[in-house]
Amino acid sequence: MEVSKIIKALKEQKDMNLSGNLYHKTQLDFAYNTNHIEGSTITPDETASIYDTGTILTDSNKVIVLKDATEVKNHFTLFKYMLDTLEDNLTEEMIKKFHFILKEGTLTDSEKRWFNIGEYKSKSNFVGNITTSAPENVDKDMKNLLSWYNKIKNKTLEDIIEFHVRFEHIHPFQDGNGRVGRMIMFRECLVNNIMPFYIEDRNKEFYIRGIREYQLHNEKGYLIDTIKNSQDNYEKLVKFFLSDN
Repeated sequence: MEVSKIIKALKEQKDMNLSGNLYHKTQLDFAYNTNHIEGSTITPDETASIYDTGTILTDSNKVIVLKDATEVKNHFTLFKYMLDTLEDNLTEEMIKKFHFILKEGTLTDSEKRWFNIGEYKSKSNFVGNITTSAPENVDKDMKNLLSWYNKIKNKTLEDIIEFHVRFEHIHPFQDGNGRVGRMIMFRECLVNNIMPFYIEDRNKEFYIRGIREYQLHNEKGYLIDTIKNSQDNYEKLVKFFLSDN
């Protein structure tokens, strides 16, 4: 399947605003899975309700976490923005915009003072037992990361995965790094004529282990295998919707 065909379909279907197509299914599955990996309480049915009606249909005993619902809605907007900017270069400004779109409207007033939506983190953070870049080093580390990446003329899937691992090691934002990073991978696959993918929540533990093994021991196989499995799954979805087009 030619990736240019996928891009054309996603863009056209986005503008048509119709349901039951590749764009619609990608929006629902990507938003649900990437948010659920980060602990979101929103179910697949609730994700679809937010997308289709702007409301949440749920049972009367469940308490909806407003932040989770807002981040699902914001992810839909982020995916649209990503498609609209495929012709632009991947820059710090674009990555910061990704973060702003994802996190807008999710914080209390007290959190806003230090959270830096759309800007790099102001407080140290960590992932598991891995130390991330100190706040004062993030700007330099991100510039170095993008300088390395943008010098690669013919980017491969392995290059995109390498970027993701380095990005997550920097962990440039106070929160939302995983979701921003996974959106970048989807985008960069489209830009570089590579089958895109999103990580399924059922593969969360394999994904986390893959990043950990990559970062701590330079063992790349676990993460690459997990991502190639996700690639295969998305390709099946693409063929289902586009094989007769």
